[in-house]
Amino acid sequence: MSDVLGRSGGLGIRVPAGWELTDTGKNHLRNLGVESISPAAMQVAADLRKHLDNVQNVTTRAFVEEAIKCHEAKLYRSAIVMSWVAAVDVLYREVVANHLAAFNTEAHKANAKWKAAVNEDGLTKMQENDFLDRLVPIGVIGKNVKEELAKALKLRNGCGHPNSLKIGPNMVASHIETLILNVFEQFQA
Repeated sequence: MSDVLGRSGGLGIRVPAGWELTDTGKNHLRNLGVESISPAAMQVAADLRKHLDNVQNVTTRAFVEEAIKCHEAKLYRSAIVMSWVAAVDVLYREVVANHLAAFNTEAHKANAKWKAAVNEDGLTKMQENDFLDRLVPIGVIGKNVKEELAKALKLRNGCGHPNSLKIGPNMVASHIETLILNVFEQFQA
């Protein structure tokens, strides 16, 4: 390896701790399409891939897999949108499987015109922020989790519409980690 790096024409240099890329070497890799991302961003992708092994539902699995591919391809806005879609899919399934009657009662309290949902598609008739609000009183999620998920929804909305919002790998890593810890690991997908 040292022979190869030694013949790199200044792209890498020998330092006391081993080899390092020079700025020219880093630019060369960027031009080749190889760019380093933060260890946190790499860890989140690995964590999400590990979680993918536990996702049983075919639809949810497709959403999570697409979010991972978007993240790894540095399609950051898309990764945020798709990871949110996957998380909401998990929450919809949890409500339908274990809390549907309580959810419909709570939804009707908030909106007398609410037509009771009978499946996941019925839940989509409610705005996602309102959906999160209904989950707290019925004990699906706590207040602090709801607040974090509301932030994730706000970011998803910012990424899902044309605007000047800038997104980087660490922002995506934080978003996905929030969803992993508070949705994917809490409810069997």
